[in-house]
Amino acid sequence: MLMKISRALARLPGVMSHAWGLVLITGVVVGAMALWLLDPIALQSLRLAQFDQFQRWHLRPYTPVAVRVVDIDEAALKAYGQWPWPRSRVAELVERLHASGAATIAFDVLLVEPDGTAPAAMAQRWQAPQLASVLSQLPDPDLALANSMARRPVVLGSNLLRVATPVGSPDAPQMPYRVISTGAGKAIDWLARFDGAVWPLPVLLASASGVGALNTAPDNDGVLRRVPLLLRQGAQTVPSLSAEALRVAQGASNYAVRSQVDGVQDVRIGSVTVPTNAQGEMWLHYTADQPERFISAQKVLNGTAAVQQLQGHIVLVGSSAAGLMDLRTNPMGNAMPGVLAHALALEQMVSGYSLQRPAWAPALEALVLTLGTLVVGSVALAAPARWAALVMAVALASVGAGSWLAFIKGQLLLDAVNPALAMALAFGLASGYHLWVTERQQRWLRTAFSRYVSPNRVAHLVAHPEQLHLGGQRQVCSFVFTDLVGFTPMMESRDPAQVVSLLNDYLEAMLVIVFKYEGTLDRFVGDAMVVLFSAPVEQLDHRQRALDCALEMDAFATAYAVRMQATGLAWGLTRIGVHTGEVIVGNFGGKALFDYRALGDPINTAARLETVNKHLGTRVCVSQAILDGCVGFDVRAVGRLLLKGKSQPLQVFTPNATLEGPACASPEEYAAALRLLKPGPAQDAPAARVQFEALALRYPHDPLLALHLKRLREGATDDLIVMADK
Repeated sequence: MLMKISRALARLPGVMSHAWGLVLITGVVVGAMALWLLDPIALQSLRLAQFDQFQRWHLRPYTPVAVRVVDIDEAALKAYGQWPWPRSRVAELVERLHASGAATIAFDVLLVEPDGTAPAAMAQRWQAPQLASVLSQLPDPDLALANSMARRPVVLGSNLLRVATPVGSPDAPQMPYRVISTGAGKAIDWLARFDGAVWPLPVLLASASGVGALNTAPDNDGVLRRVPLLLRQGAQTVPSLSAEALRVAQGASNYAVRSQVDGVQDVRIGSVTVPTNAQGEMWLHYTADQPERFISAQKVLNGTAAVQQLQGHIVLVGSSAAGLMDLRTNPMGNAMPGVLAHALALEQMVSGYSLQRPAWAPALEALVLTLGTLVVGSVALAAPARWAALVMAVALASVGAGSWLAFIKGQLLLDAVNPALAMALAFGLASGYHLWVTERQQRWLRTAFSRYVSPNRVAHLVAHPEQLHLGGQRQVCSFVFTDLVGFTPMMESRDPAQVVSLLNDYLEAMLVIVFKYEGTLDRFVGDAMVVLFSAPVEQLDHRQRALDCALEMDAFATAYAVRMQATGLAWGLTRIGVHTGEVIVGNFGGKALFDYRALGDPINTAARLETVNKHLGTRVCVSQAILDGCVGFDVRAVGRLLLKGKSQPLQVFTPNATLEGPACASPEEYAAALRLLKPGPAQDAPAARVQFEALALRYPHDPLLALHLKRLREGATDDLIVMADK
């Protein structure tokens, strides 16, 4: 049997299953790589969400640098009126900032229209020609602001547009800087492209030291994570407000842009080199709120601002007032004034701090995605679930920890979410496939082993693998023993191949009956079978099952013998013994190989009952212990059998169904005669002999009548039958 099971295992459908599993994992890798190349908005959002979470967990430590925001806040608006202020007020702000020693003054507000409070504008609004000459004598606020800006480091803001420049807008100014491009490719081709622009008033531009775009680079979700250093407007390169403020503060004349075939690498502004992404943008690393960054414009205008807060600083003039609508969303999910983005960019540039997503990051992520998916998927295909889950957990932890360490130690932004999702998808699909294959293999194993081991035993072991150990337990079971009469002589006289084929048909049909009543095949012994009930699964009605099974087996075996004999084959009848009792049931043998069976005297008794059929002339012998657990049985008593080697007799019966017919006495006639042999007041051996003599004359082929008549003639006085042979 062991060799048969080994051959069955060798045919286990696993090789092709693993091959298809590898195809599945390869498909996941290819699909994940395709998504990585396409980079849809959903994946971008997941990647950016990870970067945002890192910022929430690890804000940039704030180090004071020479950057300040002069805030047109609610207090300033309350003190000096709503925005826009008269240009004379703005000019006063410039003069006070310059007097405080500001290194650069950069306006994060647009000054694109003439002052509405200018004398000429008022004269036109009032439609008073008589006042025109008087008003024309008053100073022009725009010119006053231009004069305040003259020869002072002031940077004005512009707004780049995706559409063409509106009609009537000032022409693009002559830029006070040069952009020098080095490296492979044209840097301008990689910059964010705009088709139009709104420029400051020409009179103000003429006095400004620089002009920078106020544009930022919010993502599709509206969160501001990057600030561009350079942008493209038509055919010219335009710096951002923060980049231009840094250039003017250093007195530099040029921007040096280094690019490669895959985009911009960095931008050098004076003595400061700023790493960027391919589009010339720098990533912002936010800090906790720092009130000292901001100085209210009210304090500057009323002279209460401390000089040391402004001296030598790059000053950005912007607004945090909600009514001016210059608000952005940061990665923490909070609204912030737009000017803060330029302030953060300047802080990082001045301090030399850079948060980068390097050009090699996508390639590394693709490698991690590919290898991680292959490893996790392959392990999930082949390894037990606990090991596969452990590998999955280690892989995810490694990717997450690596990305986190790169962020906090190297200020690098590496995507861990998309590789992790690919690995999780591979793990899920591979685990599901592995589970499907395992269940398929278990079904195959149950089917295969059921050909060698009883199906209910296989099902029980699959459900309770912990019981696969040596040892047994006491349990009351019922047993059915069968034996085919004359099989050995038949094998010697006929073609063995033919006889074996017929035997297999016979045994298969007998097994179908056994499994119908959920019996457990204990073993085959040549043409004999040993069947037990109530093990491994306890059956409360095991006696009834054993009796019903034995009767159906007898009916089939008798009919099969008749069919075979009709073909000229001397196929014998089947003898059956049925008994029950307490035995030890379990696995017996050694550590290398053990067998599931029952051990105990009831098994030997059942075997003896099968054997005594040849002495009694019956086909089926059933003990009283079996009948005690059955209902609706139709049997006739054989008598009390004292088996060889036993000290106590056993009440034995045979089913009437096996003796019915004109050749046998009726159950009533037989029972009346046997009562005269049973110990008790009615016992009368001479009278019994008379009745058995009479019945034997009428039914000469009744085996039980012949048995008892012979005993009576030999001097027996009761129904005790002593068996001299086993």
